[in-house]
Amino acid sequence: MKKILIVLLAAFIMIQFFPIDKTNPATNEGMDFLKIKNTPEPIAKMIRNSCYDCHSNETKYPFYSNIQPVAWLLKNHIDEGRKELNFSTFATYEPKRQAHKLEEAAENVEQSKMPLESYLLGHSNAKLTDAQRKELAQYFRKIQKETETNPL
Repeated sequence: MKKILIVLLAAFIMIQFFPIDKTNPATNEGMDFLKIKNTPEPIAKMIRNSCYDCHSNETKYPFYSNIQPVAWLLKNHIDEGRKELNFSTFATYEPKRQAHKLEEAAENVEQSKMPLESYLLGHSNAKLTDAQRKELAQYFRKIQKETETNPL
């Protein structure tokens, strides 16, 4: 048993030498959802607090992003989140895709699928009340309709 613990400890120490890349891609304010959609500040704050760490190029890495294997899981989660929806590059999406992403965002917020429960464990400021969820979902749907009606 002692040998197994020593091997596990050695493996844990060794994997610490393989950190994740915490470099955020460059941002362009003219491509950002909050800017191009003239999002009101109270709603923008909700989106920044609850969405931007995983769904933008403005990730703020927490202390535990320095500990493997947690950091690898975190990095994978962020990469997947950006791939699914990246608010920092929202202007690059075709109008039809923008509308679809907004529809999905509204549904995920309404159904409490986002932000993820695992994210909320370490980010209490990202937790949304039922009223905030409703307000945010309504905002996403409003912008979705505007995008469908006036795609430019």
